[in-house]
Amino acid sequence: MNNIQYTFNSYQEDAAKTAIYKNKLIYPVLGLVGEAGEVANKVKKILRDKDGKLDVDDKDSISRELGDVLWYLAACATDLGIDMNELAVKNLEKLNSRAERNTISGSGDNR
Repeated sequence: MNNIQYTFNSYQEDAAKTAIYKNKLIYPVLGLVGEAGEVANKVKKILRDKDGKLDVDDKDSISRELGDVLWYLAACATDLGIDMNELAVKNLEKLNSRAERNTISGSGDNR
């Protein structure tokens, strides 16, 4: 593995250099849900076939799929003009606020 260190924004910038699609937002959203489904499918098969026990190959395989999820997430953010560092900060602020108010569990966006 190389020693490249990324911030969310530097990853987003480099990922954008590899984007070759025409349908802004539609293509990466469909890719995002497809790759997330691939992660879920791999975990499902580990539960079914290996009683939920992950080995090194499983972790590597899931890691590659998570990398694809990250790429598509970055592409969605880029197409929407959203800064990924800001996205990460705002998300953690929301979760920390919920934790402080003891509303981290439950459902609904506005809790």
